[in-house]
Amino acid sequence: MPESLPRLDPVGSVPADPRALVVVAHGGTSKSRDSGERRRLSYWRMVPFAAALARTPGLGVYMLRYRHRGWNGAARDAARDAQSMLATLHGVPVALVGHSMGGRAVLHAAGAPDVRAVAALAPWLDGTDPVEQLAGRSVLIAHGDRERMTDPRESLAYAIRARAVTDRVARFDVLGDGHAMLRRAGDWHGLVTRFVLGELGVEPEDPAITNAMRQPTPGGLEVPLGASQ
Repeated sequence: MPESLPRLDPVGSVPADPRALVVVAHGGTSKSRDSGERRRLSYWRMVPFAAALARTPGLGVYMLRYRHRGWNGAARDAARDAQSMLATLHGVPVALVGHSMGGRAVLHAAGAPDVRAVAALAPWLDGTDPVEQLAGRSVLIAHGDRERMTDPRESLAYAIRARAVTDRVARFDVLGDGHAMLRRAGDWHGLVTRFVLGELGVEPEDPAITNAMRQPTPGGLEVPLGASQ
């Protein structure tokens, strides 16, 4: 029988005594009660992000698996799954990384006690998502300028609202790419890795991200990344 969901799937070998943890959340769909057990393309798209981070000594990395494929309105199933799994992690700093619906889920779940940083990639937002849980967290948002699935205007509006509760918010426009994050995969992967490792104290903070966070609003929230093709 398959293991129960939700769950955290370890990526590589998780250290017995990790210095920090990362939870990576993949995308989904607006409404669906289909099981989250089946690994879809949205899951596999996030595996390279997780694998790159898992190569860092002392860092434990997990992929989040949902009960259901959908967000499902007020049920917020993906966010609830993220919150329940974070409640099982204690004692070390945690960074969250999510794409599309997963980006929305990790933003909602960022209030968990050990979370230090949250990265939302092409997040699916609609203007109703809260920001209060981001207090004291570092936030990175990135959206492609060829996006067709989620709305970059919503992620910009969210970033502006988030700056009311935390002074560590940066948002990047990935030039020449869309929702799948494939055309400029290296830019996406590099940005996330630098952010996560810097915010967890594993490596020095990335100067481009830090500079964006220091800019007065709306500065630092539409930072171009890469060259348009």
